[in-house]
Amino acid sequence: MESRSSDEVHVVMFPLFAFGHISPFVQLSNKLSVHGVKVSFFSAPGNIARIKSTLKLTPKAQIIPLQIPQIEGLPPGLDSTSDMTPAMAELLKQALDLMQPQITTLLTQLKPHFVFFDFAQHWLPKLASPLGIKTLKFSVFSAVSGAYNMVPARRNNHTIHDMMRPPNGFPVTGITSLKEFEARDFLYVFKNFHGNPSVYDRALGCCNSCTALVIKTCHEMEGPYVDFIKTQFQKPVLLTGPLVPEPPSGELEEKWANWLGQFPEKSVIFCSFGSETFLDEDQIKQLALGLELTGLPFFLVLNFPANTDVQTELVRALPEGFMERVKNKGVVHTGWVQQQLILAHNSVGCYVFHSGYSSIIEGLINDCQLVFLSFKGDQFLNSKLVAGDMRAGVEVNRRDNDGHFGKEDIMEAVKTVMVEVNKEPGVSILANHKKWREFLLNPEIHNKYIADLVNELKALA
Repeated sequence: MESRSSDEVHVVMFPLFAFGHISPFVQLSNKLSVHGVKVSFFSAPGNIARIKSTLKLTPKAQIIPLQIPQIEGLPPGLDSTSDMTPAMAELLKQALDLMQPQITTLLTQLKPHFVFFDFAQHWLPKLASPLGIKTLKFSVFSAVSGAYNMVPARRNNHTIHDMMRPPNGFPVTGITSLKEFEARDFLYVFKNFHGNPSVYDRALGCCNSCTALVIKTCHEMEGPYVDFIKTQFQKPVLLTGPLVPEPPSGELEEKWANWLGQFPEKSVIFCSFGSETFLDEDQIKQLALGLELTGLPFFLVLNFPANTDVQTELVRALPEGFMERVKNKGVVHTGWVQQQLILAHNSVGCYVFHSGYSSIIEGLINDCQLVFLSFKGDQFLNSKLVAGDMRAGVEVNRRDNDGHFGKEDIMEAVKTVMVEVNKEPGVSILANHKKWREFLLNPEIHNKYIADLVNELKALA
């Protein structure tokens, strides 16, 4: 049994088993460790090797394996959503709910001051409170997406037409409405699967019953949305800052360094949609033709769901004769690439991507212009935050009802940021991007956010 020392803060990190969630929890752990906070990190065994590769394992940080209970339809040995179908990912939330006795035992032994937990574990505050442990709901999503979707003001307003408009009391910003296809996608958060609580019910349960909310953002980027969340929940809202990733270590693979090195600076389009966003056949076709239309060299990364025959899919989706036509200046790649090192390469001038929050930060800290092509959930609001409020990128034009885009839409968006042909008088996307890049690369700003957070934790403890 451990006793709490009076000056050392001990926190447990308990993210959902999805790498888009685990990574920000790891980043926050590393920053807290530097400030003397002791971290115990919970995850399933299959995720530990990958967590170890990024978590700074100091004497102040340890990883504790959890066992996922067996559930019909969830094959044993699958420990993160990246290996699961969407149906299995829903069952994973059900399995998490069955982990309460295991979590109670661990928390009783560890006696941490705080648990940072994710939206799915709505039961955690009730379980931790009798043990004298405070709970911090940590949102890995932008404040704007929480403010738009996950607030009490949304409770009875979630038809597709409701979702096209912000909730009552939402701040007056550049975000005034969503397109129909974007609003339709958000209906998912109100759906119940297998009689279990919906994403909205879980998230709201967490926010209502935790000690404080913690959001991966900063006032400078999202102040009005943070303030709205505060008024909605009437409890402390602590900010981590945007958690800018550490500069990537190592060198870019020689093959890619040589390929990129043959083009002039800022001329290559890098196009990637993360590991869990998949494009359909028509979307791949239009995107490929749009990249070809720009006349610029491009590096296109496409991923497919688990258990897909990738080569067959590529042959089916890519336009006829495409690879032959672009062979000297276009690459199509599937699987993992050294994204941060590619974005940092001098030849890369444009980044076309899905607007995942971590990818947005990666895009903003590099000197390449941003084109947003969002496909689900918070991506739609992230892209509006940066293209609308911050004026530091551009969204691909899409059809309202179904989100369809054509090759010309891709070409136009790329041309807008690469040439700034259609810029509004007095609004320079390039100048705004540069301003935000300098802000995000200023270490003093981030250190202050983390130092303030640690002081707030000490006060709460």
